[in-house]
Amino acid sequence: METRLGIIGGSGLYDFEGLEDARWIRLESPFGEPSDDLLVARLNGLELVFLPRHGRGHRLSPAAINYRANIDVLKRAGVTDILSLSACGSLREDLSPGTFVVVDQFIDRTRGREKTFFGEGMVAHVSLAEPVCGRLGCLVRGSLRALGIPYAPRGTYLAMEGPQFSTRSESALYRQWGADVIGMTNMPEAALAREAEICYATVAMVTDYDCWRDDGPHVEVSNVLEVLHDNAEKARALVKAVARAMAGEGATRQPCGRGCDRALDVALVTDPAARSAEMVARLDAVAGRILGRSRGEKTR
Repeated sequence: METRLGIIGGSGLYDFEGLEDARWIRLESPFGEPSDDLLVARLNGLELVFLPRHGRGHRLSPAAINYRANIDVLKRAGVTDILSLSACGSLREDLSPGTFVVVDQFIDRTRGREKTFFGEGMVAHVSLAEPVCGRLGCLVRGSLRALGIPYAPRGTYLAMEGPQFSTRSESALYRQWGADVIGMTNMPEAALAREAEICYATVAMVTDYDCWRDDGPHVEVSNVLEVLHDNAEKARALVKAVARAMAGEGATRQPCGRGCDRALDVALVTDPAARSAEMVARLDAVAGRILGRSRGEKTR
């Protein structure tokens, strides 16, 4: 299998020089409409697939994103690894705006979002004890270090529902829980990538302090956008560096040493005789390996 890196993030992450053979494609998903078309290209010899999380022009709020369709179409596009980049607020004094955090844990406070590909007729319980890929995280940390971008090597991401920012009491509570950064988009994204057996790493780019500070300004969109613009240049450099490092490993995909690509081996609990044929058909991409079905890519 060929290594193919998926990038989930904003428009600034795919609008830069160096892309070769770039083209937009549209894939269908049985889970509904993804956020946008996929930009397929080559960078530093590596196949890349970009997905604008909020859609081009930032059309979708965090709660309106179809996370299942997004991960499903990336799987159908042959993505083996996902680097997710997103803005976040800081819950720690030492994580100042402009710092990148290589997230290794999540606290999910979202509600009303579809959080699994599985359900009635096909039950699965995937472990999220280690929700991100350690191998991919090491590549990201090495790239950040080489680029001189200030970063935290690990951190806990509190995923809130939004679209409103936190109250002061909520922000103080999340700090007590040990969360380091706060955002609205990385869950259930990370959990779904795990179910789809895709290696996943997320970099949270700090744009502001959340409202827990008594002596600082509260979160405002104008301030966030200003720092977000500065972070985008660093994020583009990071994408290039990670692509270069992965290309250096060789184009042939090796089994993940952390087992991300085999997460479903011990997750399915529904007896084969009791499995819903409709559910099995919907899972042709996500669980095709374990169900013994072909991926069945469809374009329109």
